[in-house]
Amino acid sequence: MTSNLRTTSSALAGERAELLSALADQRDLLLITVRGINDAQAIQRTVVSELTLGGIIKHLSRGERVWTQILVEGDGEMPEGMLDLGQYRMTEDDTLAGLLEEYDEAARGTEKAVSELRDLEGTVPLPLTPWSPPEREYWSARRILLHLIRETAQHAGHADIIRETLDGASTTAQR
Repeated sequence: MTSNLRTTSSALAGERAELLSALADQRDLLLITVRGINDAQAIQRTVVSELTLGGIIKHLSRGERVWTQILVEGDGEMPEGMLDLGQYRMTEDDTLAGLLEEYDEAARGTEKAVSELRDLEGTVPLPLTPWSPPEREYWSARRILLHLIRETAQHAGHADIIRETLDGASTTAQR
């Protein structure tokens, strides 16, 4: 039921390829946590946090789409749904297979956007959010990719704890 999010094109080289490969590595680790589970398990809370395995997949999918839009549009506008708290919750209408398909599409979109960039140095204005500093920030494409890697790694760790609490499986044991 898991997807293959290792989409990094062999046509890319250098730092761009390395960063996309590191992001793909983190996605792969995350996907191990949903290997062999069903929709009821994906929506189940197993820890004090509201996070679920399905909710993490949904959030990371939205996150990749939002950050890719910020990178591509470069206008500093808030992407639709960026602050939507529903992105953290798998609903009864969601399926794990559907969420994984959306995540795969988001990953392909990220790779496409990064492969089409002139370089990783160019900066874009970030949207103003409730947690933003008062002055607008500008991030390079490199920093956005590093943020996506960090975000994916952080949530892969959350997912590993949730899965271990769910049924005793862990990323290390499932590799």
